[in-house]
Amino acid sequence: MKLSTAFPSKYLKAVDLQGRRLKVTIDAADIEDIGGDGGDKLVLRFVGKDKGLVCNVTNANMIAEILGTEETDDWIGQSIALYEAKVDFQGKRVPAIRVAEVPGARPPPKQAADQDAEDDDIPFYL
Repeated sequence: MKLSTAFPSKYLKAVDLQGRRLKVTIDAADIEDIGGDGGDKLVLRFVGKDKGLVCNVTNANMIAEILGTEETDDWIGQSIALYEAKVDFQGKRVPAIRVAEVPGARPPPKQAADQDAEDDDIPFYL
């Protein structure tokens, strides 16, 4: 028996991806007490998936860049891809989950509420 079977987790681990790139749609983004010494962390839940992703700063920043907003409420309903990557952690190379953009899934950029339509005609010079 595998230990992962004996001690199942409600959070995704890199091994759960089984080497696949997985497209997911964000269903919820909440702060949860993940137990142990982990404390309160941002956890993403996905449509049709049982396990959530404990979101570290690296992944949170990447999602904000991909989706064009740091407001996690705006992430709901948006799609991202999850994949396994080797990362350096405490002097060792370990498997981790990373996020990527889903081609064609990026939402259109938000327009500032006070921006005049005329602004589009102003040339930008470096």
